[in-house]
Amino acid sequence: MPASVYIGLGSNVGDRIAQLTGALAELDRTPGVRVVACSSFHETAPVGGPPDQGPFLNAAAELATRLRPHELLAVLLDVERRFGRVRSVPNGARTLDLDLLLYDLESVRTADLVVPHPRMWTRSFVLAPLAEICPPARLRAARRLRVNDAGASDDR
Repeated sequence: MPASVYIGLGSNVGDRIAQLTGALAELDRTPGVRVVACSSFHETAPVGGPPDQGPFLNAAAELATRLRPHELLAVLLDVERRFGRVRSVPNGARTLDLDLLLYDLESVRTADLVVPHPRMWTRSFVLAPLAEICPPARLRAARRLRVNDAGASDDR
């Protein structure tokens, strides 16, 4: 049975709508991944990073996948790379940003992946689009998972 997964999407370089819709199309073409739903697009100011960045266009999407969390992360990073993502400045401008927010009701804590995404709870640019497509009970359960995950750090 496929896992129900939620991702965050963002772009503040180039044709932001084309970047986001293109990424969703790429994900939907990926074997073992299907795009189930997408929120509306939200324009937001950048948070952190260099002061001269343009505004972001953000969204959230629900995916159904047979990929495990680290396999899906590899797909997300590959899609970012194919859309020109360069990681040169922390919180810098980017053509595409794809974040794995929730993976079923699983908790993942490794050096390269933390799920539920540790900073999503304090970022309105993540929560507003996510609330459009993710049932409130699912968000509450994910929040409890984070709170009950003893020893987990939100610093990653």
